[in-house]
Amino acid sequence: MARAAVPRRLGDRLRWTAARLTDRRVESATARTLVFEVPGWPGHLAGQHVDVRLTAEDGYSTQRSYSVASAPDGESVELTVQRVDDGEVSPYLTDELAVGDVVELRGPVGGWFVWRPEQKEPILLVAGGSGLVPLMAVIRMRRAIGNRTPFRLVYSVRSPEYQLFGSELRRDDPGLDKTYLYSRSTPPQWPRPPGRFTASDLSGAGWPPDFEPTCYVCGSTGFVERAAGLLVALGHHPGRIRTERFGPSR
Repeated sequence: MARAAVPRRLGDRLRWTAARLTDRRVESATARTLVFEVPGWPGHLAGQHVDVRLTAEDGYSTQRSYSVASAPDGESVELTVQRVDDGEVSPYLTDELAVGDVVELRGPVGGWFVWRPEQKEPILLVAGGSGLVPLMAVIRMRRAIGNRTPFRLVYSVRSPEYQLFGSELRRDDPGLDKTYLYSRSTPPQWPRPPGRFTASDLSGAGWPPDFEPTCYVCGSTGFVERAAGLLVALGHHPGRIRTERFGPSR
């Protein structure tokens, strides 16, 4: 039987492409942003991810998925990678990959956990740790196009040294309200003691359910399940809650 033709743009996204590292930045004690030049990059939506493949000299290869941190910008793609001490891929990407080195990328992938500029409803972003990465792409895209949709960000992180994109998020960003929650230790004189986020945190820093916001929740499986459950308990419709989770394999 003849195989159906794959649309060109879809075919491009399913194909592995060489990506050259052009810059790297320190984001936190354990995270690095990697900037790649990807010739022929088809473009991406804020919230999508890519697959990254590494191949050793003996032919062994392995791959992981990472969220895109950057807004669409030509052939440049930024990935922010959190180092997992016993991981197979993330220590190499954060500690060893050098400017000029080449990896393989495939994507972009995903169509549910994305923000589109034509959305007019208020947006609630709820991030746990490195779950901020795809939501940062959303924030950056909103800023780049001058969109004024009202956004609220609730960002939970263990302690200040693990906070991502700190200096960028401290900039004035009209229409974006930011709330930081720390689970283990806080900056000096922080008004909220360290601890797990609560329904009160989401209620006070988020949108009322009757505003019908779309809620984007990203983090570890436990974080996402807890946040989504609390949002539903607060009255948010499950159909307006979009979730993305990651596991320890990264």
